[in-house]
Amino acid sequence: MSLYIANGKIVDPSSGIEGIGNILIEDGIIAAVEPGGVPPEGCTVIDASGKIVTPGLIDLHVHFREPGQTYKEDVETGGLAAAAGGFTSVCMMPNTKPVIDTAERAGELAESVEKRCCIRALTVGAITEGQLGKTLSDMEGMQKSGIIAVSEDGRSVADASMMLAALREAKRLSLPVLSHTEDDTLRGEPIGEELIAARDILLAAECKTPVHLCHISTARSVDIIRTAKAKGIPVTAETAPHYISLDKSMINGDGNRRMNPPLRQREDVEALIEGLRDGTIDAIATDHAPHASQEKDFGYDSALNGVIGLETAFPVCYTELVRKNRLGLSDLVSKLTAEPAKIIGIPTGIEKGKRADIAVFDIENEYVIDRSGFHSRSRNTPFHGMRVFGRPVLTVCGGRVVYNDMTK
Repeated sequence: MSLYIANGKIVDPSSGIEGIGNILIEDGIIAAVEPGGVPPEGCTVIDASGKIVTPGLIDLHVHFREPGQTYKEDVETGGLAAAAGGFTSVCMMPNTKPVIDTAERAGELAESVEKRCCIRALTVGAITEGQLGKTLSDMEGMQKSGIIAVSEDGRSVADASMMLAALREAKRLSLPVLSHTEDDTLRGEPIGEELIAARDILLAAECKTPVHLCHISTARSVDIIRTAKAKGIPVTAETAPHYISLDKSMINGDGNRRMNPPLRQREDVEALIEGLRDGTIDAIATDHAPHASQEKDFGYDSALNGVIGLETAFPVCYTELVRKNRLGLSDLVSKLTAEPAKIIGIPTGIEKGKRADIAVFDIENEYVIDRSGFHSRSRNTPFHGMRVFGRPVLTVCGGRVVYNDMTK
């Protein structure tokens, strides 16, 4: 199959391209990127005039709830939600039921993705067996079954000696470590995040192993990471769209604005944005965490932690950061493509010979986020009713159109 995406503004920080151009895709591969030209006879042409064209977005942090809680989401609906948000690669966290902590379970999930998911959903294995913090999981066996990183997401590895052993084993295997930054005895408190962020940075320095810090939400965490980077410690970090656009004053009893870490103060929001600007925060990840309506719609105090974000990430970030002149467009695209790709070691970019993972966004026309039209099985968005720019209109994964809303 040949596809020709014409006349869009290509924004690709990894290759340094930013300008009007055309992309020819053949057999799943980018065959040409050119400022002009004529589409080959017989190929499908998509006119992206007035739109921006980027590499497919990459999310380091999603929960697709398979196995065990597929009434909330599964690899099929999660993939559809990702595609509808412009994402072509996502990293599925292992805190499923049962936990992804063996080669067999990792292989079964990868097989399910291969059969039923329209995008590239990559498996993250648990750091310890059952995520109980007592015994290291079989990282090497899981790696042979396709995991691309390890994490204890949903909780931290409480025992520092166990986390140090995990970092050393991950170093041996060249597996990225994604750290859930939270002291369980201080759950929800800013200091609980900051203590584990500092601890895991020190452990990374001790064994000279990179560590990636998940869902950073406080100003002091940003300061800790900034200091560590200045000292050359191999640490990267992510924040989420809700932490750079919402604050504690906006909760208003809404269960769909309850997540972990919780929304913080406005000064934390500002610090996170500054961290994105100066490179302290490397990536934006959604922490897409679906829940059924009965788990979220009866007030903040009774709601489970977690919000969905795949279908709203780019519009929210574009509106809050780029349109408000807090971050450049190319910088935003980098936080959603090139930087996460580096962290987990996968290729990205709009260049001849590369896999054709591409997203197209309408940044000119405002629209209202409406959860009733979501592709996710769940509806627990904190952004319902928000007016935004940057609607995803086309997603191509491996050369195949997996989402097309160009007609609106």
